[in-house]
Amino acid sequence: MDSINKNQPEDNHEDLIEKEAIEKIKEIVDKTQTCFFCTAIAMRESSAARPMSVQEVDEQGNLWFLSANDSHKNQELAANAAVKLYFQGSEHSGFLQLEGNATISRDQTRIKELWKPILKTWFTEGVDDPRITAIKFTPSEGYYWDTKHGAAVAGIKMLIGAVIGKTLDDSIEGKIVI
Repeated sequence: MDSINKNQPEDNHEDLIEKEAIEKIKEIVDKTQTCFFCTAIAMRESSAARPMSVQEVDEQGNLWFLSANDSHKNQELAANAAVKLYFQGSEHSGFLQLEGNATISRDQTRIKELWKPILKTWFTEGVDDPRITAIKFTPSEGYYWDTKHGAAVAGIKMLIGAVIGKTLDDSIEGKIVI
């Protein structure tokens, strides 16, 4: 199979498992904090994608969100826990796609740990709003595309490659398995 990757003079594929996978998830999520949160996967409903802000990535690699108990998202999760998340950290790097399952909780201690004052925009009664639920997304696998050495080095390598007519892409990609 022909691929642009065969023009690469250096290795640009690295699958990550467990601890390394969790570190990459944290790194990319820290760049953006927002993803497309896609539910109703089995039903193939494209309208079941919405932007969501990640409140936390815990030490096990779970991503935590806050959501209203009367939202379409929560209703869809009650019917099917399968979720896909899509992140874009910057214009040229920090892309991440994750698949896994989500569970909904009303644990007030956890909700208070995840609370940020800006959330009062959606939960007008504050941290004690009875509509708030915590969503725990547990990833099982995914795929990432990023740079090896950061945006500055990647940009320089791309410019040099364009000048000399050689692929000098600083990208790295691979599977993520938790």
